[in-house]
Amino acid sequence: MSLAAIPALLVFLALGAALAAVLDAMARAAVAGAPVAQAAGAPFRVGRALLARQTISTEAPDRANWRLAPAWYGALAAVGLSVVPFADGLALVQLPSGIVLWGAVEALTVVVVFLHGWSPNAPFPLIGAYRYVATGLPVMLPSMFALIAAALPARSLDVVAIVESQRGMWNLVRQPLGLPLFLIVGLSLTLRGPMDYADSADLSGGTSAEDSGAARALWQAARLAMLVSFAAMGATVFLGGHLGPVLPGPLWLALKTAIVMALLVALTHLVPRMPVSRMVTLLWVVLLPLSFLHLLQAGLAALWL
Repeated sequence: MSLAAIPALLVFLALGAALAAVLDAMARAAVAGAPVAQAAGAPFRVGRALLARQTISTEAPDRANWRLAPAWYGALAAVGLSVVPFADGLALVQLPSGIVLWGAVEALTVVVVFLHGWSPNAPFPLIGAYRYVATGLPVMLPSMFALIAAALPARSLDVVAIVESQRGMWNLVRQPLGLPLFLIVGLSLTLRGPMDYADSADLSGGTSAEDSGAARALWQAARLAMLVSFAAMGATVFLGGHLGPVLPGPLWLALKTAIVMALLVALTHLVPRMPVSRMVTLLWVVLLPLSFLHLLQAGLAALWL
């Protein structure tokens, strides 16, 4: 454990969340045909307004889980980021099974989002929670196959070893399907775009429908933190993480993370969301077999190359 990485992790999450909020607002404005430059400051104005508003409750909610859900979501983002190395020897936690820890973060995210929808004791949040479980659980399998495939060249589940195995070639080049499959997981994990079945507009905000004031601001901040954590993991596993010439390692990681975040933001606003039943069919019938074939190809390549 490198305690020196704690400040780097917190700063990375905070600055990354701010950048993600700005990118999201600018992309939304661009799609709507509104002035993009003026949209850059909108997230901060909205956040300040939410913090100043009164928090409104529903009848007979589970107050403990409702209040803790944003904290758990943000904590999971921090835990996932803790295994990402910012430079050689600079990772908060280096585990021989770091990829397994990330898988646990993904699984627990499904639980946290469900609790966030269940605890207000209201119909729209509960429907959003159940819809997210229906799509979130099948997404775990393609994620598992994509991450195991990325670990094969390193012959290790340690995230640091996976980065080292990409000194000669990024996993994006060796395994071109890996990052696209992982991005689908990211859209689900961060409740975005075509995979946002938890907080979507057709449910008046879904699990967030009854959120107000500071509680709403904290949930949105936690979503942004998870976006940063996921983008950093994607950049680390598929784009070589902190590896790169001339520039220091943390800056390379930040640049690659920003690229993955920009891809996720673009997909959020450009790809439509299909009905839940059709998405579940797509996950089980198309994406799961495709991810298994991807794992098979990566295994054969690691065996023979």
